Amino acid sequence: MNAETEGGVDPVPGGSTSVRPAEHITILLPGGLLAPEEMKIVVAVAARFDLTWYATTAQNLRLLGATPENVDAIKRMLKGSGFLLKEAGRFPKPKVCIGLPYCKLGLADTLALSDRIIERFGGRSGVKPKWKIALSGCPACCAGSKLVDVGVVATRKGFDVFAGGKGGLQPKTGKRIARGVNDDEVVEMIGRLADYHDAHTEKKQRMFKLLGREDFPFPVEDEQADAPAHR
Repeated sequence: MNAETEGGVDPVPGGSTSVRPAEHITILLPGGLLAPEEMKIVVAVAARFDLTWYATTAQNLRLLGATPENVDAIKRMLKGSGFLLKEAGRFPKPKVCIGLPYCKLGLADTLALSDRIIERFGGRSGVKPKWKIALSGCPACCAGSKLVDVGVVATRKGFDVFAGGKGGLQPKTGKRIARGVNDDEVVEMIGRLADYHDAHTEKKQRMFKLLGREDFPFPVEDEQADAPAHR
């Protein structure tokens, strides 16, 4: 789950201020799903420590109101109950739309594809910050797949893959790097892109800054041109 930045303001030299983030815990929810038994555990933990929660735009659950004195105890309880928490270096959980069979416009089972990606890469550590994945079950792109580092969009001819999108103050739309690929190819592409991003990023850097390199592992489609063949 993503971090929340709520907290007091501390004065700093020169008259400016800096925000001190409040304590928080982010529970990762693969596919944005939370089972009834899991919900009961979260409710019990929140009641015990007087917490509230926020459903994040990344489809995770952020617990608010922890203190420096109890934050470690809360994390231990959640981990002991089987929850995955957001931690530095963890491979990003894909953001997904609901897809088939729940959406009448859906062309693919996005939850199943998300599970495959997590199963393949979920144990990977040392991933640089600010690297995001999204899966959309149709070209309506409800998961915002064109505004993340790696986006996957289902079409009637397979999956289109985009790279280099981002939101923020200067948003960028991802560029298409493959058309009509299958599930296996999507997973392999994500692995190659993760390796490439890691190899060419010292700290944190969004994928769009890497698209112009000559050794980028996939052809980047020109917005005015027909799509190149997938390599």
